[in-house]
Amino acid sequence: MRRTQKKLIIPVCLTMAGMLAAATSYAQTVTIPVETQNNALVLQTDGDKNLKMVYFGHKLGNAKEYESILGMYKQADDSGVLNDAYMPSGSASLAEPAITVTHADGNKSLNLVYVSHTVTKIDDDISLLTVNLKDPAYPFEVTLYYKTYFKEDVTEQWSVIKHNEKGVVTLNKFASANLNLKGNGFWLKQYHGNWALEMQPEEAKLTHGIKTIDSKLGTRANLYEPSMFMVSMDQPATEDEGKVMLGALEWSGNFKIDLELDVSNNLRVIAGMNNAASEYHLKPGEDFTTPAFVYTYSDHGKGDASRKLQRWARKYKIVDGEGDRLTLLNNWETTYFDFNEAKLADLMKDTKKLGVDMFLLDDGWFGNSHPRNGDNAGLGDWQENKQKLPNGISSLVKEATANGVKFGIWIEPEMVNPTSDLYVKHPDWVIKQPNRPEKYFRNQLVLDLANPQVQDFVYGVVDNLFTKNPTLAYIKWDCNAVIYNAYSAYLKKDQSHLYIEYVRGLYKVLERVRAKYPKVPLMLCSGGGGRVDYGALKYFTEFWPSDNTEPLERVFIQWEYSFFYPAMTSSNHVTDWGKQPLKFRTDVAMMGKLGFDIVVGRLSENDLAYVHGALKSYDYLKDAIWHGDQYRLQSPWDNDAASIMYVNDSKTKAVMFNYLVNNRYGTGTKVPIRLKGLDPQKKYQVKEINLYPGNNSSIGNNLAFTGDFLMNVGINPDVNSGRTSVVIQLDEAK
Repeated sequence: MRRTQKKLIIPVCLTMAGMLAAATSYAQTVTIPVETQNNALVLQTDGDKNLKMVYFGHKLGNAKEYESILGMYKQADDSGVLNDAYMPSGSASLAEPAITVTHADGNKSLNLVYVSHTVTKIDDDISLLTVNLKDPAYPFEVTLYYKTYFKEDVTEQWSVIKHNEKGVVTLNKFASANLNLKGNGFWLKQYHGNWALEMQPEEAKLTHGIKTIDSKLGTRANLYEPSMFMVSMDQPATEDEGKVMLGALEWSGNFKIDLELDVSNNLRVIAGMNNAASEYHLKPGEDFTTPAFVYTYSDHGKGDASRKLQRWARKYKIVDGEGDRLTLLNNWETTYFDFNEAKLADLMKDTKKLGVDMFLLDDGWFGNSHPRNGDNAGLGDWQENKQKLPNGISSLVKEATANGVKFGIWIEPEMVNPTSDLYVKHPDWVIKQPNRPEKYFRNQLVLDLANPQVQDFVYGVVDNLFTKNPTLAYIKWDCNAVIYNAYSAYLKKDQSHLYIEYVRGLYKVLERVRAKYPKVPLMLCSGGGGRVDYGALKYFTEFWPSDNTEPLERVFIQWEYSFFYPAMTSSNHVTDWGKQPLKFRTDVAMMGKLGFDIVVGRLSENDLAYVHGALKSYDYLKDAIWHGDQYRLQSPWDNDAASIMYVNDSKTKAVMFNYLVNNRYGTGTKVPIRLKGLDPQKKYQVKEINLYPGNNSSIGNNLAFTGDFLMNVGINPDVNSGRTSVVIQLDEAK
């Protein structure tokens, strides 16, 4: 006689204002829809109390119908566990696991069954689902967390692992999330790169087996393979059409993302910290918390998905995401390591002359026994170089104030040169194998942030600067080396913990910095975009996308970053890289957080007039660029001209950037480009801005069109070899 399972549906829906908590027993078959405004992820228990993920996609109007989804699939699965919500290894599963453990008695099997779940409503937008899983044979449990942001359609997912066995349990793999996607084929868009070649995209159909995106660099983890990716379902998604998931791991160290197309043509996405050389020895009663994996879904293409993620990041993740940013002048490409107080005083006058908010002093200001006159000495010795700066940083801060500008400074506190006092004094603070030759990356080694003493030292570098200079306005935090010959003198026998504890140590330092200096702007830099993730960005206001500031290359690099990060987080500097004119360089840099790294004294009168005009335009439009919605209109990869626009929330103001990216004969915009995101009922004044002195617009003056016309017919910016960058401003006609 067949036993009928009792079924219970408990939606995790942020609109249920009265639901503060719900708990259920595992004696019932339970369906748990994790819903946001438009999307749903559905968990469901089976007759053996295994927790399944049975749906991921557009939200259904009737939550009760989620109960019927699984029965519609007649797919082969001999194990019965391929769609587990968090798959363990060593029991019924023969697929790639989310978690693998070695119990205290040496047994490597694990079975996780549903025990209970709770929904906590944090506010009108945020809810937290916790699902408790337990091994029936061992006192070992995993709690899955799903933090949903209703309006933004974003979910953060992570796990907490703990046990009460009679000894240490070894965690061999420990994913943050295990998603199961169904579709008629899957296409992965991933990225690769290197220094000055960040965010190079590749998109391909996933075939059977496992595709892995990972990093083992220790620091600068995103240098070769970034941890951000997209998966299209049924067919490759375009900017405005198709089903697509955007995902990113909130972790600044080694990561691993497995994408397994199984025997039933379903895709399993397993994301978390990289377990390579990182077995973790978990003591009884100790919690192991994985970093969050953040994702969003859209059935309206990549553009809609990216806007969801950007809105979430501005509101909830990045520091002061709904606030302001500083424009700046950096001295790096003007002086490199060769400067003194007189040169810097002139540059601060140039900062005022240029019209930006702040002067940023870059590398080379520290070290006395081993002066920082190149990248081969001085890192770790954070005293002002007395030869270059006899009156110290405080005199420079005062000089900046006297010129009516703010002052910021560069540091690289996680690193050390072997030629430094710090290296000689504290060799045990350095990550290096005791019995092997040292191997350097850019003439430097990495300090061991697993060590609390090193954490104190790194925090002290920042705190001392602010303590001595209370009006210091900005810090550029760099990280240029990867970890070779990984070994921690502090961790002793637990060497496999190093890669994890390093990042945890870094976050502890950054938490202390933010606790004392909550709103000071910090730039996240790592020889370019080697450490761009939301695990780090929660402590920073912005990041440095690439040391490659050649503006044509930056069009492509910034385009790809924009799928995952808001424009206001992208530090874009006008430099002398490449052969593009000043106007092109400035127009490209305006698509984010604008800065300059040029020799102001070499600017002609017309150049300076142009910059002043561009800064005035930027000041007017920055709210739309930083806090508005971004629309990619025409890709640089597929067209002669790239086009991108930003629209403010009220749809009263917008800006459209256009760039020639193909210099072959006769290239340019031959047909109008259709705009997006406007109000079709509003009428907009359309004008070209950022014109170089002496030039007139070829698109006409006093233009006015409805949003309906601009989105269905479009406007031709007339980009050509004589007009390689064109910026168009739109304002609601009153």
